[in-house]
This record gives sequence, C-alpha cells and structure tokens, in this order.
Amino acid sequence: MVEKDITVSNYFKYIDSLVIKYDSITPYKLTEHLLVRSNPWIIDTLQNTDYYRMIARDSFIYDQKKMIVLPKGARIVIPDSIHAEKLLKSFNHTLIDINIPEFKLRIYEDSKQLYEFPVRVGRNEKKYLAMAGRIIDLKTKTGKGFIVSHVRNPDYYNPVDGRRYYTTKRDDQKITKLPQIPFLETEINGIRNGQLIHPTTNPITLGKAYSNGCIGTKEADAWVIYYYAPMDTKVNIHYDLEVIDSTGETVILKDIYSYNKKLR
Repeated sequence: MVEKDITVSNYFKYIDSLVIKYDSITPYKLTEHLLVRSNPWIIDTLQNTDYYRMIARDSFIYDQKKMIVLPKGARIVIPDSIHAEKLLKSFNHTLIDINIPEFKLRIYEDSKQLYEFPVRVGRNEKKYLAMAGRIIDLKTKTGKGFIVSHVRNPDYYNPVDGRRYYTTKRDDQKITKLPQIPFLETEINGIRNGQLIHPTTNPITLGKAYSNGCIGTKEADAWVIYYYAPMDTKVNIHYDLEVIDSTGETVILKDIYSYNKKLR
C-alpha cells in the first residue's frame, strides 16, 4: 500500500525502492517493467499526466512533475512467479515497428498488434547541429535493432545550438515546464546514432517529417511505449510506401524522402 502521495518527480525513485525491497523475496528477478505491467492502472495514471489530456478536462498543468500519480492508499500488486513468467515471455516476443512514410509506430506481440500510435519523423534535409559538431542528415534511419537505453529523467537541448531549455511553448501557445517522461534510445544496424523514441510537447507535428531524426510521440503514448519496451526489445524501422488500410485496400503513401526518385 502506498503510504503517501507520490508525484511524477518522485515516481521512479519510489518504484525503484519497491523493486529493491521485494526483489529479495521473489523467486525471479523483479524489475520496474514487471512491476508496472502487473499494475496497468499505473500506466493509465501516467498517461493522464499528458498536458493535452488535462487541457481537454479544462485543467492547465504548468509543471507535470508536481502531479500525483500514486495516491496515498493505492495498492500495488507484486506479481507471482506464474504472472512474471508470462510477462517475461511477452517481453521476449514484443516488437516496436515504425513505418516512416506512414508516420505510425506499432507494438506487436508476435503477429498480434497491441497498439498503434501516430509519430513524427526526421526531416528530409541536412543541417549543421552543434551537438554533433557536423552536418547531419536528419532523415530517420531505417533498419533493425534494439532498445539499448532508457533515459527516465531527460534533459532537453536544442541540437542546433546545443543550448539547454527548461520550458516549452505548447500548441495552444501556453508556456509550461518540460515534462518528465522517459526517452528510449535505439541501436539500429549495430549503430547508436542518437535516434531516440521520445514524446513531443507539440503533437500538432505528429504525422509530419519534422524532427532532427528522432521518432516523436504523444506524451501519453510515450508512457505505454516505455513500459512495453524494456531493454533489448526488438525494433524495426522501415520505409514502406505500399500499405493496407483498415478496409483492406492497398494505399500508396507519399514518398516523403524521395527515395523512389533516386532509384530511377
């Protein structure tokens, strides 16, 4: 039972303390992802810290880190070995799949699609980025790989000039502090090129080639992706222009990176 209100800013510290405390008495290695996936209400609560969800409820949140996500008196279940084994098997069969020109990220368990989220991808241009110290091709890179790192309390920098920033202008032109939501680092084709899966504070940019190469999601969606992507989760980033829509019809997508022209 949660003994006091836990805010976003203290959330990971608290969850880690539970993992350390109960790992000694579980017959398996307890992890944050096993614990939270066994308590899906936690993910639901974290999703509801999304600025735009709160605005839809007529609630302006300036500092998401001060929001309570584990209220006093809430019960957190420690999974038994049978449930833990089932979740571990699920983790091993999970795939994060991103089709760049479709602007979609999907989560699969084997061949079953669990989730589909809109994303933004890298721009079709080259640009000098101070953080890299060179001109970078901003297109999102394709290939297969894994999730290799979680950044649970990320700092925010402008990659163009390398300056750190602490606030953001939302789509409604209001200023807020930046939220604390994990970033996921990918390794694609054996290379860690800084291509992250992370939330954007401006969902108006979803469905566009807008980023500096990273894959951007809604804040609420980023929490789901994080808890379905523990370390070593498989990732497939591809560029398929021919897709099947919800009615079973074949759709040809816009060639946002002009790859077809280059093949002619």
